Amino acid sequence: MVIDTILKYGYNDHMSAERIFYDKTLFPEGLIVEMVIWKLPKPTKDRPHGLKYRLFYGRDGLRIVGYDNERGKGDHKHINEVEVPYKFVTVEKLVADFLADIERIKHEKFN
Repeated sequence: MVIDTILKYGYNDHMSAERIFYDKTLFPEGLIVEMVIWKLPKPTKDRPHGLKYRLFYGRDGLRIVGYDNERGKGDHKHINEVEVPYKFVTVEKLVADFLADIERIKHEKFN
């Protein structure tokens, strides 16, 4: 039963994915920026570009900005508690959009 659940959620696909990018930065005030991108063995319905990714900005237990494409949801982003669809174009644009949202949030906080 547990194996069926694991296979249903694509554990095997994820385990055979190749991590193509990883970066984590810890800031003195406790904030974290972490970006992980994997190349999947083949595109899927939820990930037609053949990539799985998780980009995180926040601190332990608090996501301020997040981009991901978990199974069943496809590409989307989180700004504080709000989740909205995200149109994936390229990895470069994904990272640029993520970093721009971080800067926007920082700017809003101090203005």
